Amino acid sequence: MLMKKSLKERLAILSDAAKYDASCASSGTTRRDSSASGGLGSTEGSGICHAYAPDGRCISLLKILLTNFCIYDCAYCINRSSSNVERARFTPDEVVWLTIEFYRRNYIEGLFLSSGIIRSSDDTMGEMVQIARDLRIKHGFRGYIHLKTIPEASARLVEEAGLYADRLSINVELPTDQGMQHYAPEKRPAGIRRSMGDLRLKIEAAGETTHTGRRKRFVPAGQSTQMIVGADGANDATILGSSARLYSSYSLKRVYYSAFSPIPDSSRNLPLIKPPLVREHRLYQADWLYRFYGFSVEEITSARADGMLDLELDPKLAWALANRQDFPVDVNTADRESLLRVPGFGTKTVKALLAARQHRTVRLEDLARLGVVLKKVRPFIVAEGWSPHRTLERSDLRAVFAPQPEQLSLL
Repeated sequence: MLMKKSLKERLAILSDAAKYDASCASSGTTRRDSSASGGLGSTEGSGICHAYAPDGRCISLLKILLTNFCIYDCAYCINRSSSNVERARFTPDEVVWLTIEFYRRNYIEGLFLSSGIIRSSDDTMGEMVQIARDLRIKHGFRGYIHLKTIPEASARLVEEAGLYADRLSINVELPTDQGMQHYAPEKRPAGIRRSMGDLRLKIEAAGETTHTGRRKRFVPAGQSTQMIVGADGANDATILGSSARLYSSYSLKRVYYSAFSPIPDSSRNLPLIKPPLVREHRLYQADWLYRFYGFSVEEITSARADGMLDLELDPKLAWALANRQDFPVDVNTADRESLLRVPGFGTKTVKALLAARQHRTVRLEDLARLGVVLKKVRPFIVAEGWSPHRTLERSDLRAVFAPQPEQLSLL
């Protein structure tokens, strides 16, 4: 006879299982006053993840699965039906209780909830909606709630979830339909995209003012998605191209990239080498260049013939080294778009630089006062009293920026 696991044991299992869900950031939602509940805090603990808002605040979320049981058998998922992982399940009331208790102790500011699929998509989504509804209505919970919606769940349940959640996620899983057909044949890419499109329309409709002048509260932090990197062999150009289409089609707040961790299984035709986490990091950097720096996906991925990003150099620096004819850029005369392409210049730096040069001619030391790493920008700029001369012609310029090899310890 199987012994029922304690709440603490299940929390350990289901918080660990939730680590494969990457989209736990909580930026972008409406600010709500919670002083009446005793204030907020950030403390390490089981199932707590941390993310950062645009203003630098550290956001603490209780990050758990409702259950890691699942009727689907997706080859890349640790919780697939054929996996031998230890299983556990919460009741909706237990998730509500955990959230409230963690919140009262100032451990968290909100809840990130995902789940395997039990019985059916609607059964599972219904329990997640019940949790969010009980937190808001029964307990007056004003913290942050992020729900991962269940594939193929009814539009009615997803819409109800949006009334209580700050953000909803609908995972596209893999960057190509071919990858989905091969590794997750039970899921339908067209159905996932249709759900994302429906959610976008509901979010946009909620943003329109009513005859009373008010807006309906519906997913104020928008929708996001998660893409697994490395399971289907897609290169970085394919991944970023897929992300660009998602941003454009569904007004996503964020695409999250999750490095695939191979699960030993001789019956599955999966890649055997885990992609380094640095690849995940480079994809985020490239994603940022596409969204905020004016780069096209083709530009970002053009440095290598195989469509992969350089793991040793950040994507902007790799692009600059491959396009030296576009440099040096004069920091006193160049337009904003050109300045944003200089390695080492971020959006805040460029804004400050444009403001500063209205009052004086910018010198190299002025850039240092703006927090710019001079070693990185010197070869690519002209400033008052500074010229890189023929630095850009150096055949070893890449070696100047590439990480130095390290002697491995024998101990």
